[in-house]
Amino acid sequence: MRLLKRIFRGGAVPSAPARFDAPMAPAARLAVVGDIHGCADLLENLLAQLETAAPERLVFVGDYIDRGEDSARVLERLHTLARAEGSRAVFLKGNHEEMMLHFLDAPGAQAARWLRHGGLQTLASFGIGGFGARPDEARAVQARDALARALGPEMLAWLRALPTSFISGNIAVVHAAANPGKPIAAQSEQALLWGHPAFATTPRTDGVWVVHGHTIVDAVQPEAGRIGVDTGAYATGRLSAALLDGTDMKVLTAPD
Repeated sequence: MRLLKRIFRGGAVPSAPARFDAPMAPAARLAVVGDIHGCADLLENLLAQLETAAPERLVFVGDYIDRGEDSARVLERLHTLARAEGSRAVFLKGNHEEMMLHFLDAPGAQAARWLRHGGLQTLASFGIGGFGARPDEARAVQARDALARALGPEMLAWLRALPTSFISGNIAVVHAAANPGKPIAAQSEQALLWGHPAFATTPRTDGVWVVHGHTIVDAVQPEAGRIGVDTGAYATGRLSAALLDGTDMKVLTAPD
């Protein structure tokens, strides 16, 4: 009765919370691989499983480096895979690749930030050490030069050209998140690489599913138009991929 009185008097009727109920509809059979973070053995295990699963497109969400012990091996493996697979394999940039590239461009200003978030482990994987977490500018430049030589111009050019999103049908793959109020093509790099405050609480209204890494999840499962695929490889020993085939989803995890 009170609600009817408010309507009669011109009061606003509370709107129902937004819901996301669009079915998944990728344009091709996709496998989306979560954050690797230097875990080369887990990557090899998962790639073996993916070879059997044979997806039409293979998408990596970024954060290939840092925290784990084998970033150099991971980068070499993925770079080789990129050259072998061509457009079948898509490699997105993560915030850890961005931090490393900023370090390469401005080592004095960016050293401490990257090094304390896993950069020390990445340098060590290339045989570069003895700098500490807060090197002075001269030693930061020395580390930068050694890393640039170790990466080589071809791999460095590949890293700089990594995209920040991939779309197949109504599936958008990004590293961290997306602003739910904007189309994927209009997203800021900050949101895609580092996250957005409304991403986990506000459903999209355009029917686009967002598959992402960056935030560790206990299990890979669809929820309100979002699928997190980062199962914390460096911390949990589990590297996961979501295999999307029409409206169906299967999860692959290394070790199997």
